[in-house]
Amino acid sequence: MSDSSIHTIVSREILDSRGNPTLETTVILASGYRGTTSVPSGASVGKYEALELRDHDEKRYNGMGVTKAVSIINTIIAPKLKGIDVFNQENIDKIMISLDGTPDKKRLGANSIISVSSAACAAAAHLKNIPLYIYLHSLIPEIQNDKIQRIPAPIFNVINGGRHGGGNVDFQEYFLIPASNYSFSDALRIGVELYQNVKKLLIAKGLVHAVGDEGGFAPNVSTNMDPIEILYEVIRTSPYRFGRDVFFGLDIAASTLIGERGYSIKDRPVPYQTNEFITYQKNLHALYRLLILEDPFGEDDWDGWTKINNELGTEILIVGDDLLTTNPERLTMAIQKKACGGILLKPNQIGTISEFIEVVSVAKNNSEKCIVSHRSGETNDTFIADMAVAVQAEYVKFGAPARGERVTKYNRLLEIEKELMKSN
Repeated sequence: MSDSSIHTIVSREILDSRGNPTLETTVILASGYRGTTSVPSGASVGKYEALELRDHDEKRYNGMGVTKAVSIINTIIAPKLKGIDVFNQENIDKIMISLDGTPDKKRLGANSIISVSSAACAAAAHLKNIPLYIYLHSLIPEIQNDKIQRIPAPIFNVINGGRHGGGNVDFQEYFLIPASNYSFSDALRIGVELYQNVKKLLIAKGLVHAVGDEGGFAPNVSTNMDPIEILYEVIRTSPYRFGRDVFFGLDIAASTLIGERGYSIKDRPVPYQTNEFITYQKNLHALYRLLILEDPFGEDDWDGWTKINNELGTEILIVGDDLLTTNPERLTMAIQKKACGGILLKPNQIGTISEFIEVVSVAKNNSEKCIVSHRSGETNDTFIADMAVAVQAEYVKFGAPARGERVTKYNRLLEIEKELMKSN
């Protein structure tokens, strides 16, 4: 057995940032080097995502336990991967995909598979004694010979709504986005300053300033536009210029709004039909000059996607999350239909690092912008920060600059930024 072969894989159940069980997995090599990663989980889950495996035992963690997934890793996956070279990531992932044998990974669970897949990468980087982002970069054919030059620009989810808030507003995320010509450290500073000023303004207005799942505030406001007005007031009273230094963005999460009669939001008693909802969002852009618009339509409303991208895609980055679910087939279909200009990338949506890299390759080969994203149920793992740098994504989306599971990822990017400054 060579030093780079897998000797042991051990998984255990831990808690994520919402207090739900998730997986932490360690891959141990014959040399003794090891890598440990943990798996996030989403609240807003696209129906085309690979499936998590949960225990569904209502007597334990309300059915959310992952002891079945732990057992699968320790007793089924581990023996199959014993002796496999950790540097052959594609082979590791193919073995697990074959072992599962389902298109959505429902037999072994996408959470089981991605935890092993990512831990193997971490172990390989440790064995090579190189930073994880450099090792991950070497796995991506399209850019592996290109120098890592920048840290992705941050998108801050400052106000939470929808499934990430407390039923306050319909739209899921309200973004503040510092201009991408700022260094990452400066962009982070701007985001933190504005975030703290949002809190001060909410307190001054007598509004709730508790935070949602992703660290953004969840104020008790009346309309879906009120959060944008709050953000605009904060920028207006800051040293930063709206539309030059800082921009707005929205995650509509429209799949959570759609029903049999159309898209329902609290601002109108009658649901919007697709064409009406396009007009509504065009009016939003006219008022607030959005930079990014995520999931403006449901995951099967291809007509809405193609129309809004045709009408606004030259002015706004239209981003697919629930539409695409980090799936190469869904992304290829969207490219053919010209449905969006960017993709949200989440490794646990697809289930292996090799498939994630395949999606990145499709995106880069077709000039789709890449946004590497966390999930609402996160851990203190920073793997996703290294991955964002490795793929040289245009943006990262790690939530508000608050809560330990979000801040640790921003801090990791600060660390990488310093490393890159020293090497350049």
